[in-house]
Amino acid sequence: MPFAPAPTTIASITSPSDAAAFRALNEEWISRLFTLEEEDRAVLEDPFGRIVGPGGDVLLAHEPHSGTAVGCVALLAYPDAVFELAKMAVAPAAQGRGIGRRLVTAAIDRARELGGTRLFLGTNSKLAPAIHLYEDAGFVTITRDRLPVADYYARADTLMELR
Repeated sequence: MPFAPAPTTIASITSPSDAAAFRALNEEWISRLFTLEEEDRAVLEDPFGRIVGPGGDVLLAHEPHSGTAVGCVALLAYPDAVFELAKMAVAPAAQGRGIGRRLVTAAIDRARELGGTRLFLGTNSKLAPAIHLYEDAGFVTITRDRLPVADYYARADTLMELR
């Protein structure tokens, strides 16, 4: 029987090193595929003030032995029990191991724990594996007029919400 590595652990952000890992994981993919926008910078530089303080959360996936953060996802809180699933990233070396799927499931559960009644996200059609992952988790495509926010990322050409 082959040895199966221990699964990553997923937990809420608690420290400055968690915040630094959240920033680094997101800056890597956004800078590689798109352009880091001002709103990206603001959120990534202050996740405790911009996400956790207003009632959201950041979840990180850590390797069990090293404690290295290999994935993350944020839940941004909006009025009326609405949350946005955002800033999801899995380190390139850790992709293909189901970490993204576990992060999405954990984020959906956490949004419910926080009292959320609606969960939406914006992504880009270039990110087909992510879109497939979101669809598998129960997200469906919506039109821009269904977004609960007026100003939204220019790169987001695919908008979704949890059924």
